[in-house]
Amino acid sequence: MANQTMEMEKRQRPRRKKHHVRNFFLLLVLVLIAGGTAYGMKKYQSIKNAVDTTYQASGAKKLRNVNEVLSAKKPVSILLMGTDTGALGRTFAGRTDSMMVVTINPQTNKTTITSIPRDTAVNIPGYTSYGVSKINAAYAYGKSKTAITTVQKMLNIPIDFYAIINMGGMEKIIDEVGGVTLKPTLSFSYGGYTFKKGVKTHMNGKKALAYSRMRDDDPLGDYGRQTRQRKVIMALLNKSNSISSLLNEDFISSLSKQTQTDLTFNDLTALATNYRKATQHIKTTHLQGASETIESQSMEVASKSELQRVTNYIRKALGLSHKTTGMIAQMDSTSSTATTDTTSGTGDTGGPGGGY
Repeated sequence: MANQTMEMEKRQRPRRKKHHVRNFFLLLVLVLIAGGTAYGMKKYQSIKNAVDTTYQASGAKKLRNVNEVLSAKKPVSILLMGTDTGALGRTFAGRTDSMMVVTINPQTNKTTITSIPRDTAVNIPGYTSYGVSKINAAYAYGKSKTAITTVQKMLNIPIDFYAIINMGGMEKIIDEVGGVTLKPTLSFSYGGYTFKKGVKTHMNGKKALAYSRMRDDDPLGDYGRQTRQRKVIMALLNKSNSISSLLNEDFISSLSKQTQTDLTFNDLTALATNYRKATQHIKTTHLQGASETIESQSMEVASKSELQRVTNYIRKALGLSHKTTGMIAQMDSTSSTATTDTTSGTGDTGGPGGGY
């Protein structure tokens, strides 16, 4: 019955423009973190100017003193966003194709990645007169400031930093490390490439992008795409030796043209020095919604219990005390439970911690 319902929802969902997955700025951050101190501060200074060109303050209110957080080696959160605006000479504008909240905890040596579906229904702060909107519109309405504010208010969590990347970043990193190897979780053809379920496949940048992009032929739709996207990230992280070899000025300079962030060079240095081990143990999840038509648009509506689960998951990863989830999401009256895929350990459901 569940499979029939899923198939009906898939048929009813209008076919939309195929979007690219662009949130792999995580890899730029982890280029420095995974590289650690292998090259010493002198090497970092040689790429400082290139990294500095990525800096762009969001204008969003910080809910914590991030300098104190880093100095005390406390867990940090980074909102990663991806756009297709770098293609064809476009600039950083438009809606975000994808959104993730990453936490890095040097105290537990764990990293979490929480995907937020781009079609999640919310009331965007400062733009409530527009009615219920998809969360990917937050960036289009008010750039990083509004996107950060929306996530903070939706989940009642602090976002310490943000990063946004366009399509060139992921492809370039994958090619530079010699590609990644994955076992596809389903068989499909997309973008001129064919993938077979369970067959170990080596992918260059273009092929990995194709593997990450497909959505319409996935029984789980955008949720399935998010899972494949996270698997590509983790495959890259497993090649930490290759990632550390990317610490050169030419590569960082090239990649910096495709990214924006409010992480300074000193922030990245602190992450590289004190947070590196935490990136070796990664757990992932996503916010699960139910497909509904709102104001003639297909949106993903998360239940209150599901929003609370994700709030608990992120706050626990940050070592923060329990708090009630936010109130700006468009919620249904039913309970929704998300499936959690993990690379090690089991999914968390929240718990007490230290607290902002």
